[in-house]
Amino acid sequence: MVELREHQALVLDQLRTGVILQGGVGSGKSITALAYYYIYELGGTIKPQSLPKNTKSLYIITTAQKRDKLEWDAECARFSLSTNTDVSIGNVKVVIDSWNNIGKYTDVEDAFFIFDEQRLVGSGAWVKAFLKITKQNRWILLTATPGDVWIDYAPVFIANGFYKNRTEFIVKHVVYSRYSKYPKIHHYVNTGELIKHRDAVVVQMTYQHEIHIHKEVLTASYDEKLMERVIKKRWNIFTSKPIRNPGELCSVQRALVNSDPSRLDLLKDVHAKHPKLIVFYNFNYELYSLRAFLEKEQIRYAEWNGHKHNPVPEDDNWVYLVQYTAGAEGWNCVTSNAILFYSQNYSYKTKIQAEGRINRLNTPYTDLYYYYILSKAAIDLSIGKALTNKRNFNEKEYELAAA
Repeated sequence: MVELREHQALVLDQLRTGVILQGGVGSGKSITALAYYYIYELGGTIKPQSLPKNTKSLYIITTAQKRDKLEWDAECARFSLSTNTDVSIGNVKVVIDSWNNIGKYTDVEDAFFIFDEQRLVGSGAWVKAFLKITKQNRWILLTATPGDVWIDYAPVFIANGFYKNRTEFIVKHVVYSRYSKYPKIHHYVNTGELIKHRDAVVVQMTYQHEIHIHKEVLTASYDEKLMERVIKKRWNIFTSKPIRNPGELCSVQRALVNSDPSRLDLLKDVHAKHPKLIVFYNFNYELYSLRAFLEKEQIRYAEWNGHKHNPVPEDDNWVYLVQYTAGAEGWNCVTSNAILFYSQNYSYKTKIQAEGRINRLNTPYTDLYYYYILSKAAIDLSIGKALTNKRNFNEKEYELAAA
């Protein structure tokens, strides 16, 4: 029998095709979406569970990690639904696949789609496939962060019929910067209309979680003289060659601050407080430094990155090294209550997803601790400011500001 929590049950009658179910990481969006599908699309009941009255197929488009770890399979099993039609209740067809394969389903009709996590940015193949699918099927989208800026909402607004296409959206609402070297949105107009559309499609699922969040910024050092040479001379101190573009300018500055030994000292201090510690990092040079330090200190560690998918250690003293791109989502941990962000990621959504690895409804902890290592270097402060403002960091903007 499926038991919905109060905050999940409260939003069921607000859901309909075309909406975004917004809930914090770990709030139970998946179970809520499946309950809506089972009750309103299949015509069944969940308490007690009854056989569905119809057999509308279910397609779940999620991240590759969630698909491969069978997270959605486990949630579906709670409703007696399965990707094996022979054992799925009422022989309902269930397909679970990744955003990378969304193009395979553009010919599907009269089904129900759950789009898990917001991946609809720009006007590429995923957006085109999404718009074709939504014309022929019923659907909802699940996300913790529906949009950083108004242009992020364009695909959902178009799918709901508010605009014919992206061009119409841009003509009505977007003003580009006249002096930028590249297409850059300066501001939006007619925002009242945009707010009206957003309010029409976003269903917020709020819940009272009996935990206390503690966040602390830890200040790391960096070599100021070398940084001055990088910025003023546009010189790559690692290759002894001139810096060629904004990407290289940022990567050299980041390597300089992220590889400073003071970060390892801060890691040691945090681990002394939290013996079961998750550490997020970005680059391989950070990983190599972290490995060497932990081996020297004889601290057990495991890794989740593009090469290794070690499980979280089970004893009482460890460090779990997680690379942002590989492990910001798709796994959960309720045996630790502390995360150290060894370096910053450019993406606000990635930051939120990473924080959510320990912030789960079933965590046994009442206090969760987040530590963020930042230096006072301009690159760190600029990335931090962007993330604080719920935006992604932009390298080109940073170069122009630094010029």
